Amino acid sequence: MPRIAPALFSTLIMVAGLMAITGCRKNQPSWTKSQAEAINRLELRLDQLEHRLGQKTPSATDTNSKTPAGPVKSLTFRMESTDGRLRVYWADGSDSDLLCTKEQSTRIQWACG
Repeated sequence: MPRIAPALFSTLIMVAGLMAITGCRKNQPSWTKSQAEAINRLELRLDQLEHRLGQKTPSATDTNSKTPAGPVKSLTFRMESTDGRLRVYWADGSDSDLLCTKEQSTRIQWACG
C-alpha cells in the first residue's frame, strides 16, 4: 500500500472533521454558503494533491552504485576492537557491507559508510 503524503493525510483529516462537526448538528441547515465554499476548496486541493502524487516517478538511482534499489530486509553490525562492519541484507537477496570505525569520544560511537 503506498504511503500517503502528510499534506494529503492532513487534508483528509480536515474534510472528515468538517463532515463530523456538521453532521452532529440538528435542526440547522445542512450547509451554509461559506461551509460549502470551504468544502469545495478542500476538494479542489485534494484533487490537486492526488494529481501531483500520481505524476511523481521514483528518482533515478545511480547506475554505478553497488546499493540495490528496494527495501532492506535486515541489518547486522559486527564490532571488532577499532573497526567493524554493517551488513545490509536487501529484500532481493543481495547484501552490502559498510566498513565502520570507532569514533573517539566520551561515549562509544561508530561511524559506518
